[in-house]
Amino acid sequence: MSDSLLTVEHLTTVFDLPGDASAVAVSDVSIEIKAGETLCLVGESGSGKSMTALSILRLVNPPGRIAGGRVVFRGRDLLTLSEREMQNIRGGGIGLVFQEPTAALNPVLTIGSQIAETLAVHGVARGRAARRRAIELLDAVRVPDPGRRVRDYPHQLSGGLRQRAMIAIALACDPPLLMADEPTTALDVTIQAQILELLRDLRERLGLGLLLITHDFGIVAEMADRVAVMNAGRVVEQAPVRELFRQPKDPYTRQLLDAVPGRKRA
Repeated sequence: MSDSLLTVEHLTTVFDLPGDASAVAVSDVSIEIKAGETLCLVGESGSGKSMTALSILRLVNPPGRIAGGRVVFRGRDLLTLSEREMQNIRGGGIGLVFQEPTAALNPVLTIGSQIAETLAVHGVARGRAARRRAIELLDAVRVPDPGRRVRDYPHQLSGGLRQRAMIAIALACDPPLLMADEPTTALDVTIQAQILELLRDLRERLGLGLLLITHDFGIVAEMADRVAVMNAGRVVEQAPVRELFRQPKDPYTRQLLDAVPGRKRA
């Protein structure tokens, strides 16, 4: 469709094992994300959600490999691009918010330096201009006193502020698509709500497409326009969020929804 940012068709990722064997991590996955909408990819741990995101960005390390499919972003099949072209897509076209900012952020560089490095790699800004842009980005993701915080190291920030810094880095080059992998993991309920509200606000204000990976149907109910349910590497059901909650079709989806505390059974 003309307004589709990302169309994934029959994506399959495998891990090669000794001999001629292989294990399938992502199997025949097809999803679509449009500008300004949120697609929640939901399922239990190990269902293939994060591996799908890594496969989209071609960040699967050996012995993993993409065995088939198409990943079309703005009309270009990412699986056919060179590594240099993919480096421009990562961050410049598709931003990624990792599940654990403590592991993703460089502990020996200030937050401002890490944002500036992203800007420099993509040729957006350097020097003082990059520093100004870093402060603007921290302000945009609601980091208090961004002019001071830009000089802080990751360990000086709370979990919520580290996640906001990760979002700032992901948005540094104005990508039209943002992928967030369990962005509220290990945050308390209040901070979780703030991060989700931030993502929703950024999506609406910037017109982003958002792929939100989660295992939490509470987050799905709050954030999703459409939902894709994964089980054992496959997408077993896709539907608009209200339709999925009202009338889930796949038995696995019904089992997940029945496990939600306080939800009335159909």
